[in-house]
Amino acid sequence: MLCSTRLAARDVFLRAIAVSALFACAVAVPARADQSIFDEMRFGATTSIGDGDNQEDGLFPSFTVFFDPFGADSATGFVEKVLRPRVHAGASIATASSGVNQVYGGFSWDIDITERFFVELGAGGTVHDGDLNDDGTSGPKLGCRLMFREYAAAGFRFDDHWNLSATVEHSSNANLCNGPNDGLTRAGLMLGYKF
Repeated sequence: MLCSTRLAARDVFLRAIAVSALFACAVAVPARADQSIFDEMRFGATTSIGDGDNQEDGLFPSFTVFFDPFGADSATGFVEKVLRPRVHAGASIATASSGVNQVYGGFSWDIDITERFFVELGAGGTVHDGDLNDDGTSGPKLGCRLMFREYAAAGFRFDDHWNLSATVEHSSNANLCNGPNDGLTRAGLMLGYKF
């Protein structure tokens, strides 16, 4: 029974990846032929910083793409920056059996502290293949497949293209589902390339 439930969850996860990819391509279609579809790509890994039953084992290799359909890079002033976020979509893959795979997407806002240092905030949603209810297995119990996801990052730009950021992210159902809400909390490093 547990095996068939896990396989059904993986099917939902794979379908969510396909839908997310189609959505990302539709949102990111450039307005002009000389623009890149992608604004930035990041690769890295996170690890669980939850405690007790919220702890997940292993690393979570992650990949995130950013799009700039609203012109966030050319926004001036605080209000304009808030109204013109970048769009992000990505996935994280569990390396241990108690880990949870995720496909996520949402909006991101960058704030330059200096020319090299920046902070970033993001909010959106995620679809996962983790345990929903207490079925006797270890790891977080998440209540429903679709959850809210938010993250914060602090980063350093090496040049116009490459950056490195430390991230912390949290996903939960905000108690909107009928069931537990252990949530997922992870931290890690991401290497980015801006086009």
